[in-house]
Amino acid sequence: MNFDDMIERRGTSCLKWDRVEDRYDVPPDALPMWVADMDFRAPEFVLDAARTRLDHGVFGYGHDMDGYLGAIAWWMKTRHGWEVDPASVFTTTGLCNAIALLLEAYTAPGDGIVTFTPVYHAFDRTIRGTGRRTVEIPLERDGDRYVMNLDASALTGDEKVLLFCSPHNPVGRVWSRDELQAVATFADTHDLLLISDEIHHDLVFPGHTHVPMTAIDGIAERLIMLTAPSKTFNLAGMSTGNVVIADPKLRAPFANLMRALHIESTELGITMASAAYSPEGAAWVDALVAYLDTNRRAFDAGVNALPGLSSIPLEATYLSWVDFSGTGMTQDEIVHRVEREAGIAANHGTTFGRGGEGFMRFNLGTQRAHVDDALRRLTSAFGDLQ
Repeated sequence: MNFDDMIERRGTSCLKWDRVEDRYDVPPDALPMWVADMDFRAPEFVLDAARTRLDHGVFGYGHDMDGYLGAIAWWMKTRHGWEVDPASVFTTTGLCNAIALLLEAYTAPGDGIVTFTPVYHAFDRTIRGTGRRTVEIPLERDGDRYVMNLDASALTGDEKVLLFCSPHNPVGRVWSRDELQAVATFADTHDLLLISDEIHHDLVFPGHTHVPMTAIDGIAERLIMLTAPSKTFNLAGMSTGNVVIADPKLRAPFANLMRALHIESTELGITMASAAYSPEGAAWVDALVAYLDTNRRAFDAGVNALPGLSSIPLEATYLSWVDFSGTGMTQDEIVHRVEREAGIAANHGTTFGRGGEGFMRFNLGTQRAHVDDALRRLTSAFGDLQ
C-alpha cells in the first residue's frame, strides 16, 4: 500500500472531516487532526474479505466464532508473545462500550475509578456516564517523557478499579516491565480491579517494545485486558473490541452481563478483524509503523523548531502530544492560534484531565502531505514568537 495516496474523506459521513466545524472554531479549509482514526484505507486483503461477505448477500444470524477467535489468538501470540485462551474472549461494540459494561458488571454507582492523567478523554466521560467517580493521579514529567508516581494520597478507600492505558494515550509512553510490575503491585495493595486498555499495542516505534500486562506475574485474578483491531487497521467504524478475562472466577460476572444484554459485534466487523489478524496483516502493520515513524520524526523536528513549542517524543501511537507552555500563552490563546490562525483542529489538552493544561494533541495518522501542511500552518501561526 502507498500510504501517501490522498483520499478524499469529505462527504463520506466522516466524523473527522465532515463534522470538524461543528466541534472546533476553525475556518472552512481546516485540517482535521483530532479524532483518533487514520486517513488510510484498510488493507486490500481486509477489503477483499468484506467484499466476499457482501457478495454472498445474506446477513442472518452468525454462529461460528472459531475463525475469529483463532485469529485473535494467533495475533497475540505471534505479535505480543501472549497466549490467549479463546474461551476468555468477549467481543463488544468497541472499547468504550467495553469499559462501560465492565464498570456496570464490577462496580456500583459512586465507586471510585482510578486513572493516570492526562489520559484518553473517553475514560472520564464513560466513568461519569455510568455514575462512577473519576480519581485522577497525575503523571509526572521527567525531562521529555512521562513517568508514573504511584501516590495513593488521592484515594479514599472506595475505589474499585484502576483503568490503565498501555501504551499511553496521549503522552505516547510504552511502559517498561518494571513500571507495569509497579502498577500491578499498586492494584494489589489497594484491592483494585485492573483494566488494561492496550488498543495501541501494535503501533510501537523502533527502540521500544510493548509488554502486555498479562506478562506480569500474580495479577491474573484481578486483570482484564482490552484490545481491538480498530486503531491498528483503521477499522473504528466496524465497532469491534475484545475483552479478555483469563481468570474463570473473574470472568463470570461479565459473561452473565453479556448474555443478558445480548452484546455482539457485527458479522462484517468479525469478518474484517479475522482477515486483519493474519500474516498479511502483520506485514501491513510493519509498513504502517515505518510510515508513521517518518511522520512523527518530521512533525517533531518542525514543532521543536518553533519558539515555545515542544513535542513529547512518541514511543507509540500516532497521537502527538505538544507542549505549548513555553509560549507563555493561556490555554484559550493557544487554542485560538491553533484553530483560528493555523486552521488546525486538534484535541484540547484540558480534555485529558489534570496535567493537560498548555497541551494539544495532534493526529499524525495521515498522509505526509497533511503533516507537512500542518507544520506550515503552525509555523505561520507561531513563527512570530521569540
